[in-house]
Amino acid sequence: MLSILIPSYNYNIVNLVNQVYRQVTDANILFEIIVADDCSTNKKFIEENKNIEKLEFCRLIRNNENIGRTATRNLLANKATYNLLLFLDADVLPKYNDFISRFNLSENNNFQVIYGGVSYYKEKPEDNKILRWKYGKEREAKSVKQRLKEPYFIISQNLLIKKDIFLQMNFMNTNTYGLDILFSNNLKTNNILVTHIDNPVYHLGLEENNIFIKKSLEAVKTTIQLEDKGSISNDLRPLQKSYLSLKKKRLTFLFSFFISIFIKIMERNFNSKNPNLFWFDLYRLNYYIELKSKKSV
Repeated sequence: MLSILIPSYNYNIVNLVNQVYRQVTDANILFEIIVADDCSTNKKFIEENKNIEKLEFCRLIRNNENIGRTATRNLLANKATYNLLLFLDADVLPKYNDFISRFNLSENNNFQVIYGGVSYYKEKPEDNKILRWKYGKEREAKSVKQRLKEPYFIISQNLLIKKDIFLQMNFMNTNTYGLDILFSNNLKTNNILVTHIDNPVYHLGLEENNIFIKKSLEAVKTTIQLEDKGSISNDLRPLQKSYLSLKKKRLTFLFSFFISIFIKIMERNFNSKNPNLFWFDLYRLNYYIELKSKKSV
């Protein structure tokens, strides 16, 4: 018995729902698919997505206001009929034709969380989306062996989880970017068993470079806010560890001064055909230091 839950905002989810519907039907599993539209503004997508309501065991619900992905997931979980929840983002497609069967639900009865992974197409996207594509390919698309080295680093766009576990771990409803770190931290601190399998989804909805940069900086800000609330430790992410190392050596000012000289060159590079991810790490670290410095003044 499986509840497949898809938060959506201004995206056509018909193809995803059709593929998953076909697979779960073939797997002969009792199921439901619930899509939550988080107050989309694109009328074309709103009309197109109504087609999923023609499918048996499929529901489309609509939020009256935009509450964000995290809160929408909580809404979906509370409306789910079954105790097994499969969360998928709207902008993904299964890599394998037996995506549902690969979760092996009949044998994985004792799991708490199963993460299938994420993948990216080999073909480069348009030039203005290369930064997000390259970041995804090099930082997110990992094999099971690689993921097991940091089992709690998960991206919740392809996640099978018990309903009670999810509601306990995903309690923040703030509409902000970068909350996966809190969810992962909650799983880790509560010793939740996370199983990794080879069952990725392709991430299709690549943001334009400038939007991805903006969201990445917002995630840095979210990290500091979570630190301040005591929701996560100050050494959870590589970004935080790098800051602590610089601070210990009293090099934060020198680092920021050095980055300020090259920041315009960096920003041009991020919008090039070959963005440098190491520079992108330094860019985000510099922003983290800036925010930390403002707090200490």
